[in-house]
Amino acid sequence: MLNLVWPFFIIISFFYAIISGNIEKLNSSIFESTSQAIELSISLLGTICLWNGIMQIASKTSLLERLTKFLMPVLKFLFPKLKNNQKIKNEIAMNMVANILGLGNAATPLGLKAMESMQKDNLKKDTLSDSMMMFIVINSASIQLIPTTVIAIRSSLGSENPTQIVLPVWIATFFAAIAGIFATKLLISITNKGTK
Repeated sequence: MLNLVWPFFIIISFFYAIISGNIEKLNSSIFESTSQAIELSISLLGTICLWNGIMQIASKTSLLERLTKFLMPVLKFLFPKLKNNQKIKNEIAMNMVANILGLGNAATPLGLKAMESMQKDNLKKDTLSDSMMMFIVINSASIQLIPTTVIAIRSSLGSENPTQIVLPVWIATFFAAIAGIFATKLLISITNKGTK
């Protein structure tokens, strides 16, 4: 859908610039936004490299096991059907830790790996399992302690206090996660009762 929306907006912008006689402003804004995009990409790349490195180090040490043990009561509540599948729980825990640290880009490959492992255990291959649905919700509304990407964007755009966003992010992600978990648990229980 976005593949249609963005080109539509771009085409409308070009036509509007031609009709209103703002071609020069359009050209200058294109070059300005291009340089800003490059600056932003470089600052985000540094942040992502740093945290990816930390995650790689964590995966080679006992830190990941400790984090997984710490998250185990939460994982048991959120994913009761996974039971004793420790491999999937480790993958989910790594993804959750990456999301908590605000590393959306670093969390994506970890999330895809966890979904792939859950799909192998899924009996209905054309339907998402309850665990897969909960995992999607957790990823969409994950609690972030350090919103690294947002801080990097604010910093690259010249914010005087880029970390000022931290408290609102904590509040928003906490309530979004609680609402998402509650709604998913409710819908899963209603669906499971309906199929019995």
